[in-house]
Amino acid sequence: MKGFAGSLLVGSLLVGNAAWAATNTACVAPGQWLHISDNKKLTPTDAIRDLAAQQVVLLGEDHDNVQHHRWQLHTIAKLHALQPDMAIGFESFPRRLQPVLDRWINGELTEKEFLKATDWENIWAYDANYYMPMFQFARMHHIPIYAMNVDRSLIQRIGQNGWASIPAEEREGISDPAPATEEYVNSLADIFSQHMPHNSGEQKKFNVTDPGFLRFVQSQQIWDRAMAETAHRAVGQDKHRLFVGIVGAGHIMGGYGIPYQLKDLGDHTLRTLMPWDGAIDCDLLQPGLADLAFGMTPPDKDNDATQKKHRQMLGIYLEPSEKGIGVTKLVPGSLAEAMGMKTGDVIVQVAGSPVSKVNDVVDVVKNMPRGTWLPITVQRGNKTLELIAKFPPHKHSAE
Repeated sequence: MKGFAGSLLVGSLLVGNAAWAATNTACVAPGQWLHISDNKKLTPTDAIRDLAAQQVVLLGEDHDNVQHHRWQLHTIAKLHALQPDMAIGFESFPRRLQPVLDRWINGELTEKEFLKATDWENIWAYDANYYMPMFQFARMHHIPIYAMNVDRSLIQRIGQNGWASIPAEEREGISDPAPATEEYVNSLADIFSQHMPHNSGEQKKFNVTDPGFLRFVQSQQIWDRAMAETAHRAVGQDKHRLFVGIVGAGHIMGGYGIPYQLKDLGDHTLRTLMPWDGAIDCDLLQPGLADLAFGMTPPDKDNDATQKKHRQMLGIYLEPSEKGIGVTKLVPGSLAEAMGMKTGDVIVQVAGSPVSKVNDVVDVVKNMPRGTWLPITVQRGNKTLELIAKFPPHKHSAE
């Protein structure tokens, strides 16, 4: 079940489809703050003042989108100017690493030592350069950093045997989560079904009472509960006036995840925020998705060198799996779709070498020369397939 422990609606996105993304930025113009429930535009001043008056602010992200992290940093900086008694929590760190975060804030570790002590490459694996400006800002202003997550091994155990099988002393201090809503179960059912082996052309179906699916729901609930408890403790027990959570958008969208568990823990003033850069259809911008959205241009329009605009792209969402790296979503018209890859495939080898981390795939793909071919071995149900990614000799139109 390790493969099901990724963020619900976001992952490692190797995308470059400007035409597809640009059509969806019209609903929230770049630089615009939008109050989603009533489609009301807010001035930057009014938006930040409203956020600074809350106890908990959750900033959603696509983990592999540098623009999302820049927006998070700018928002944190503006909030700190109005409410310096704040703390910042990161989904990227399991609770056991809290002492390391404290040492970082106290100036006891270099950047290199910090990343090594947090085992960044194995635990989170996304580009540390995207997050480091926020870590540096927190240390510069001596803002406490909280580890919001749990060890992936705990999520795996829940997925395999259920929450009830975990002894109390091995639950990392997490309390029983509030029962999942029907809406949350249905949204998770859509994701779960994508991972099920199936024959071509056959619709994937399963019963929501299936024990494996129910364990999957529990694993997601515990993940949400752990992060909600961190926010609850920060503004309650630790008495910070404001807690800002840096989390995957899937944990806040629809209010089913962290917000729902936070409400079960007590009354908190809360705002959830989404960066809106065209990666999600405007039709989904409905009341309840989040409280506020901030518009920005699609990632491929960012000319910053860190975007590595000339790197190769497949057009897939990835997450760790027990047997390799799972493909959770394909971008329409992408290179991955053209090569015959499908949602639910598990990448087990790239260029003949086994892969165990998302970056094992990302690093090879982004450094492929144009006009070359890359063999990728995938597991599809009980079949092992050899696929070939044929990178175009000239700049691909999807970039």
